[in-house]
Amino acid sequence: MANKRDLKKDINYVFGDIIEAVYYWELENAEKPTKESNAIIDDAIAGFDELIGRVNERDIEDPKAHFKSINNDLETKGRALIDRINKL
Repeated sequence: MANKRDLKKDINYVFGDIIEAVYYWELENAEKPTKESNAIIDDAIAGFDELIGRVNERDIEDPKAHFKSINNDLETKGRALIDRINKL
């Protein structure tokens, strides 16, 4: 990880792309949101808020380990949401 700004951009891009994928799925299939697609969008927004909040924490003991754990959480949350999109 290069810096905090790049991590914030990664978080924004990952969750933004996930939400965009759900909107594309809605347009291609039913043209209106379903409970499952709304839940995925809500979870993506909640995950974004959580990770950005963790990035903005000031009092951390080991910054390198802290940001590495955030990056790992981003990857696991992103993969889980993508798997849910694929199951729609």
